Amino acid sequence: MNLKTLSAALACALLVLSMMGCGTTNKLQSITLSVPGGTALQGGVYNLKGDGSTLQLKATGNYSDSKTKDLSHEVTWSLIIDPTYTVDAFDHTLPAPGQTIEISSTGLVTAIEPATCTWIDVAPASSTAPSWFFVGAYQVTATFGGVISQPIYIPVASSAGNVDDIFPPTQAGNNLSQLCGP
Repeated sequence: MNLKTLSAALACALLVLSMMGCGTTNKLQSITLSVPGGTALQGGVYNLKGDGSTLQLKATGNYSDSKTKDLSHEVTWSLIIDPTYTVDAFDHTLPAPGQTIEISSTGLVTAIEPATCTWIDVAPASSTAPSWFFVGAYQVTATFGGVISQPIYIPVASSAGNVDDIFPPTQAGNNLSQLCGP
């Protein structure tokens, strides 16, 4: 066997071993969504407050070798109306994504026109302090390599709230300042 053939065989063997990873794989296990620098109102809920306001989402890939990787520019972002919370503070069905809220290919969520309020004040009318509850939200997930992230939820506070809250009707007149959310 000549030196050229031996070198080629050795190179092929090294290539095969490196592709096998010495018997281990580095498989994407999950994707975690977060809002760096943002504070969740509760687990996985982030308020989009103000017309034109933004939230920058981050998608972190969690791999079987315990390593992580920022996949924010590689995932496919999905933005839908939350199936559980579907109305605004005036009891109107939320507009489809692309109206009121949009998401870029890099995970930048922006409040756009038409503005909306998805928060209601459920405090008794006699209360001076509001007690906010969201009745509408958008749900965001990210997908990469067949793996879908956990959802995060985004209520929107880009317009004034309603004067006579309708959830429940006994609180009518408790939001006279027309505030919208926390």
